[in-house]
Amino acid sequence: MTMRLLSLTVVLILLVMPLVAQKGAANPTDDEISDQVLVKLASDTDLGGIKFDIAVHNGAVTLKGKVRNDKQKVKAEKLTKKVKGVTGVVNELVISPLD
Repeated sequence: MTMRLLSLTVVLILLVMPLVAQKGAANPTDDEISDQVLVKLASDTDLGGIKFDIAVHNGAVTLKGKVRNDKQKVKAEKLTKKVKGVTGVVNELVISPLD
C-alpha cells in the first residue's frame, strides 16, 4: 500500500511539474524574439547568407531585405512564425538579385 501511494505521488509530481514550469515561463521580449528570428534565418541552408532587417513590436515581426526568389520569401516568413512569442509576420521582403 505504501509503495502504491509513493508511486502515485511520483507520477502526479511528474505530470504537474511541466504545467507549473510553463505557467511560470514569461513571454520573450521583442529583443529576444528579434535575436531568435535572426538565428533561425541565419542557420537555414537556403537563407543563411542573406541580410535581413527585422523589427519587432509586441511580438509582431516585420521582415525587410532582398531575397532571390519567392521560395526564399515564403520560407523566411514560415520560419519566423515558428519562433516562440511571434504573434504575426509582416513580410516586406523584396525579390531581387542579391548584391
